[in-house]
Amino acid sequence: MKRFVTKLVRSKAGQVLLTGLIRVNHRVRRQGSRMSSQLKATEERDMSEIQGLFETMAGRFNSAAAAGLDAVFQYKLDEGDAYHVAISGGECALDKGLHDSPSVVLMMDSQTFKEVLEGETNGMQAFMAGRIRAEGDVMLATRLEALFPAG
Repeated sequence: MKRFVTKLVRSKAGQVLLTGLIRVNHRVRRQGSRMSSQLKATEERDMSEIQGLFETMAGRFNSAAAAGLDAVFQYKLDEGDAYHVAISGGECALDKGLHDSPSVVLMMDSQTFKEVLEGETNGMQAFMAGRIRAEGDVMLATRLEALFPAG
């Protein structure tokens, strides 16, 4: 086999073949580099959109529905960063990252979060269908619709 490869590389046909393979390799690498750049730009845009969704949610906070509530809702989206919403004294504070001791943790993909936020999907139905997973005080999550009404 080694002898065959050596003869092939030294022949005119082998050199043409190698030159073609090298060109294809360069094209594939350039294409991969462009695709990587496009993917990174898409991820940055998605993360910015997710940040905007959380800000929209916080802007819809209904303080009347939060009377007497002291809780932290942790959101872990399959894509992007984690966020948590702390509600205390009728006030709502949105922060990026993980909270040390959330009352309830909600896990879902960003599409489900967006659909629930926009009122396209009912949060309870999404939970029952397995699109939203919850840990901690699951009953607390039932108050989200009143706390952050869909727009």
